[in-house]
Amino acid sequence: MALKPNDGETFLREVDEELRKEQMNRFVARYGWWIVAAILLLLGGVGGWLWWDARSQAAAAAESQTLIEALDAMEAGNRRAAQPKIAELAESDSVGVRAAALFARANAELAAGNAPAAAATLRGIAANQQLTEIYRHAALVRQTALEYDSLQPQVVVRRLAPLARDGSAWLGSAGEMVGIAYLKMRRPELAGPVFGRIARDESVPDTIRNRAAQMASSLGVEATTEPAGAPAATREKAE
Repeated sequence: MALKPNDGETFLREVDEELRKEQMNRFVARYGWWIVAAILLLLGGVGGWLWWDARSQAAAAAESQTLIEALDAMEAGNRRAAQPKIAELAESDSVGVRAAALFARANAELAAGNAPAAAATLRGIAANQQLTEIYRHAALVRQTALEYDSLQPQVVVRRLAPLARDGSAWLGSAGEMVGIAYLKMRRPELAGPVFGRIARDESVPDTIRNRAAQMASSLGVEATTEPAGAPAATREKAE
């Protein structure tokens, strides 16, 4: 019996669907376990990441609390209670927590009257390449300030001159030490521009700027009239 056109199209669709079903069944029969395994691995990976993230946040919160307790104990003068907490945090996987703990250790050593130990701790921070630059520079400035009276001026300049430039976050504290070191070296022509840079930088605390302006003026540098960032040739002409 001949099939009508509509019946033929229906038949072809049914055959096509059956073929697709058979191909899918074969695919599932061949690769089904691999698909299931991949899905389980994906779900396991997502679950593991969520667990690790939650655990990391909990650990960070616990370390922050421990740091607060250590700082509170130090502020209360109870260094004995703070020491084990600081020692624990100094081994933290978090760079920020580890750096904070080491700075706290240096402060505790200084408060105990042990300036050499504090300087050694700061020296270790400054030399630790695992810590970010801001922590290392802060430690270097603080270490140099503690050791300043015992250092040769050339050592001060070598350490801090790179931090005594325009735009440096440490221009005020590092620059002041570099300027005085130049004066000890009897190099006023080098000290004057340093004090001038400090006096012109509005980000530097006013107390340091005022001292620097007085020093610059005494050395023939008009720090208050020369615009910040003026070319070196302009500064030399003003001097």
